[in-house]
Formats: sequence, structure tokens, C-alpha cells
Amino acid sequence: MAKVYPCTPSSSSCSSSKTYTIWMKSLVANGNGFTVYDSCGRVVYRIDNYSNKSCRQVYLMDLHGNVLFSMFQKNEKPFFEVKNCSKFLKRRETEYHVKMGSDSCSFYKIKGTEGKCDFNITDQQGRVVAEAKQKQSSSGVMLGQDVLSLKLEAHVHDHSFIMALVAVHGLITRKM
Repeated sequence: MAKVYPCTPSSSSCSSSKTYTIWMKSLVANGNGFTVYDSCGRVVYRIDNYSNKSCRQVYLMDLHGNVLFSMFQKNEKPFFEVKNCSKFLKRRETEYHVKMGSDSCSFYKIKGTEGKCDFNITDQQGRVVAEAKQKQSSSGVMLGQDVLSLKLEAHVHDHSFIMALVAVHGLITRKM
């Protein structure tokens, strides 16, 4: 079970949906992670694991390298926990429940299909807050499975939290 700890509060507010590009490659030489770009092509977030041998500790950072979330496989008093609930579903569907701190009523769901890069994140009311799909170029060419387009809905205020969920999904599905 993955547990995530916020390091500093960070939120981005917007009045319309926002789209990011996620490249499942680290900017750090020989690092494991991925890089998030805004619609103008600027680096907004980095997710890095500085150890080649293990994904036990991963960091979500802003453009300047400030750690926003630290993700550990096991620890005490996490900001949120992620649990695999796929065993009760159809064969290829995946579902992970995200429990917020000690509040068992507050949760998100990450749903996808095994072997595919597409997934979505819903809140406790069942509203989609983010949707990741394989990125398509402006000319209609599908890019590699390591390049995703992530659309965050307008009602999402904490983009860094959603990026932490994306990072956990990447760890669970071994895409990172």
C-alpha cells in the first residue's frame, strides 16, 4: 500500500479545465520518474526516484526542485493511502481506492485497464477530476505509450495532489 506525505501546500486554481503533457522519462540522468509540461511546453512538475534499484521513495517536485510530496511504500500517518481493489472487478479492469488520512469517507478512485496507459481519477461523488490518455499530436499521430495527455477538470484546485496520484499510479502499474 502506497502512502504519500505532503511537504508544502501547493495549489493551482483555474476557471476551466487544464491539460498537461506527461512524458514518462526523468530529466535526471539515470533517474526513474517522469516530467509534466503545461500547454505552453514549460516544465511544471517532475517526479523522480534517485535510486536505480528501488522505487520505495519517490518525490513530486515543482519546476524549481521544491519537494511537494514524498511517496513511500510504507510509513506512519500518511496524507493519503492507495489500496488495490481490482481483484473484485472484471479481468482487465484496475481500480485503486485513495483514502485521505484517517477519514474513511473521503476518497478518490483511480480506474484503468491493465496494459493500457489510459486511466481516470474520480472523487467521492463519482465526478471525473482527471483523465489520462495516450497523447495525440495536432496532426492526429498517436505518440508513444510513454507520452500522456492529462486533462484536469475545472473544479480541481490542487493540481499537485492529482500529480501525486498520477505518480502513485505510475508506480503501481510499473510505468515508472
